[in-house]
Amino acid sequence: MRRGDARWVSSRPRAERARQVADVLRQQITAGAFEGGVLPDERVLGRRLDASRNAVREALGLLREEGLIVRRRGVGTTVVTPKYGHGLDRLAGLAETLTGYGEVTNEVRAARVVPRPPEAIAQRLGLAPGDEAVHLERLRRLGGHPLSLDTTWLTADIGRPLLERDLARRDVFGLIEEVTGAMLGAAEVTVHAVNADPDTAALLEVPPGAAVFAIDRLTRLADGRPVDAESLRVRADRLALHALLPRSPAPAPGTAPRAAPGAGPAESGGGAGGMG
Repeated sequence: MRRGDARWVSSRPRAERARQVADVLRQQITAGAFEGGVLPDERVLGRRLDASRNAVREALGLLREEGLIVRRRGVGTTVVTPKYGHGLDRLAGLAETLTGYGEVTNEVRAARVVPRPPEAIAQRLGLAPGDEAVHLERLRRLGGHPLSLDTTWLTADIGRPLLERDLARRDVFGLIEEVTGAMLGAAEVTVHAVNADPDTAALLEVPPGAAVFAIDRLTRLADGRPVDAESLRVRADRLALHALLPRSPAPAPGTAPRAAPGAGPAESGGGAGGMG
């Protein structure tokens, strides 16, 4: 049955049609396709998307429940808060990536030397027994609004000098490079979708249980030494993660994926990019 046939449209469940329309609109909103953040009316959207008005209305309802849009009588449908893109194909700090979107500031909630860091952190950073580490926790804001909650563990030789730097306004990546006098090498990144616990939700100003990105990252110097282990909780309604991934031959069965230069052994789910 051809796409233009009315029977083809009506054969799909209404919920499925609404979901598909919502997926397209969500992508367009994220890409900034609607000037001034104002969406056309339902009839126009229906023509553009080859969808019925009912399907468009239900799709807009889904996006409203996500907190992406708001609908007001006499005003129309507008984007509540734009999503900002953050690439995963280059290691870059948050302030560096979001230049031009507003000022990124950091509420420093913790900045201290920890004589005995947790065992899991010591293992990730390759610390010897008895080695200290530096712990940071920062609530990061864009344009005054919460965007992410970052927990950072640094090797002591890197972290101690950072305690004297401007942690309230600078990216950790840039500060590490100032301290070492060299560019960072690479990072392994794993991204999860989790529900915000009550404490995280309160800090990020989202409802408890709201979906957030959980980003685990291990960043290394150019020689491969791990120096920065981080766990980030990022508002999924304010940030979209994207990457350009070239196609390459699959590794032979039983062989590990090739790690990025300087990244050391590959970790499950890892990749380049991230926020610092």
